[in-house]
Amino acid sequence: MAKVSFYLFEKSPERQVESTCRLCRKIMRQAEAKIWLFCADKSLQQEIDDRLWTFDPTSFIPHGIHQLESSICISEHLPTSSDWIIFNFNNQIFENFESVNHVIEIIENNEIAKQLGREKFKQYRKHGIQPQTHKL
Repeated sequence: MAKVSFYLFEKSPERQVESTCRLCRKIMRQAEAKIWLFCADKSLQQEIDDRLWTFDPTSFIPHGIHQLESSICISEHLPTSSDWIIFNFNNQIFENFESVNHVIEIIENNEIAKQLGREKFKQYRKHGIQPQTHKL
């Protein structure tokens, strides 16, 4: 069963893209992990790609759109192997949890994002998953 982590911004106006860059950098420093940024929106894919290039002026965060050999892959498709940490940028959850180890949901500090986050949280629980919440 997948581990699901919600990162909820209660006070910070930080955007989802910025949070993703920070979390990716942190994960990459802690372990030799592979990160999959699951995103159907092409313009958001490009925004994430651009931001990962410029986020940290002292070090490069290796990534690519549809580049499976990269440590961080941005794609509208799910990976075929379970060794990825998946950031879900879509408005709904995906249901093939048996093939996933860890899903991360980042919830921005605005009412639309919070409502969407609540719906996703309910859906995960409906599927028998107890998400962890990290309030930031």
